[in-house]
Amino acid sequence: MPAQHIHCSVNNCHYWGKGNVCQAEEIMVTSDALGDNQPDKVDAKMAADISPTPADSCMATCCKTFVEKGGNTRADGIRRMS
Repeated sequence: MPAQHIHCSVNNCHYWGKGNVCQAEEIMVTSDALGDNQPDKVDAKMAADISPTPADSCMATCCKTFVEKGGNTRADGIRRMS
């Protein structure tokens, strides 16, 4: 069963919401290795086309959906809920 809430404490993200709840309609979490080598447009809308990216620990993962508040919120086609 999918998570009902994604919790995130990065409050300078466009998708951050009260109570540290992510307000993005979709998110993409991947390995740091893939995240470091792909442009911002490679995000949740492309998830089905990306090969699995194993990681050794949570420290080797990243959220590709992050958009700084005031940044280009249309870069990846993800909408903010609420």
